[in-house]
Amino acid sequence: MESDLETNSREDLKSGRLINAISNVYGDLTLSNTAADNGDLVEKAERFLKSRAEGGDEQAVFLLGQLYYEECLYGKAEEVFDSIKDVDPKALYQLAVMYFDGLGTTVDFSKAVEYMKDVAGCDDPEAASVKQCALFNLGTAYLEGYGVRPSREEAERYWLLAADDGSPSGSVKAQSSLGLFYSHPDSLDLKKAFFWHSEACGNGSLESQGALGVMYLYGLGIQKDHQSALLCLKEASERGNIYALGHLAGFYYQRKLYSKAVALAKRVSNYGAEDIGTIARNAECLPEYISKGIAMATFYYARCLQLGKGVQRNLEEAKLYFSKAAQHNHEVCKELQTDVTYERM
Repeated sequence: MESDLETNSREDLKSGRLINAISNVYGDLTLSNTAADNGDLVEKAERFLKSRAEGGDEQAVFLLGQLYYEECLYGKAEEVFDSIKDVDPKALYQLAVMYFDGLGTTVDFSKAVEYMKDVAGCDDPEAASVKQCALFNLGTAYLEGYGVRPSREEAERYWLLAADDGSPSGSVKAQSSLGLFYSHPDSLDLKKAFFWHSEACGNGSLESQGALGVMYLYGLGIQKDHQSALLCLKEASERGNIYALGHLAGFYYQRKLYSKAVALAKRVSNYGAEDIGTIARNAECLPEYISKGIAMATFYYARCLQLGKGVQRNLEEAKLYFSKAAQHNHEVCKELQTDVTYERM
C-alpha cells in the first residue's frame, strides 16, 4: 500500500530525514550527518519528542509515532498512532498502512479499508497530505479484493478521485495506475491510457515514461512516433526503468544497431529473480514489468550472441542467456521466439 510518509526504501535515510524535519520544526536538535551518530540521534529525538508530547504538543505525538515507524518499532508506533487516531488523520492513515501490510500487527484488510475510507472522507486540513494516498490505496483494495468485494468500477472511481484530473498535487501513482487500467483488456481504452500515462509522466512517474515510449513505438492510443518513442525510452532507461530498457534494446536491434543493443541489454542480462524487489523499490516500478524488461533485453542479448551481431559469436553463452530470459518471463520469450521463427529477428 502507498504511504506518503514513507518515500524512501533505504532505512538509513528515512529516520535521518525525519530527524532533520523535527529539527527544522523545533530548532532544538543539533544534528550530525555521520552514520555513526544515527543511533544517538534517534535516542535524542525520542527523548525530545516524548518531552514535548507530555507537555501537550499533539504534533510531537505523531512525530514520535512516525519515528518508531521508521525505526521499525511497529508495536510502539501502533500504540502511539492508535492513541491519536481520532484527532490526527495522518496517524489514522499510518495505522491503515500497518493493517494492510501487517507491520507489527496481524493483517486486517477490513479495518485498513475502514480507516482509509475515514481518511479519504475527512475534511480536516491535516488530512490533505495523505488524502490522495488513501484514495489510491482504496482503488488498489477494490482492484485486488483486499477487505472488499473486487470491483474494477470502484477501483476506477477511487483512482480517478486520487488522480485529481492529472494535477501534480494528485496521486501520481493513481495517474499511472489509470494508464495501466485502461491498457487492460477488461477496461481497454488506449486513448485514455495514453492520456493518463502522459499526466503521470509529466508529474514524474518513471513507470509511465516507459509506457509512453512503448505506446509511441507501436502506435497504441497515439500515432506512431519513433522520435518520441526513442526519447521516452532512452530517458526512462537512464532513470532505471528496465521495461523501457528492454524495448530500447529491441528498438536498436530492429534497426541493426547491434552494438548499441548489446551494450544496453548486457547491463541487465545477469539480473536474477532475487534482484527484482530491490529494483522495484528503487525505481518505483512494478515487478511484473521489470521481469518483462529483463526477459526482453536478455533474449535480444542471447540472439546477438547466437548470430555474432554486435558481439563475438558464442553459441554456449547464447543458450545460457536464452534460458535466463525464459526464467524471467516465459510469455515474452515465446513472443520473441515467434519473431525468430518467422525471421522477423
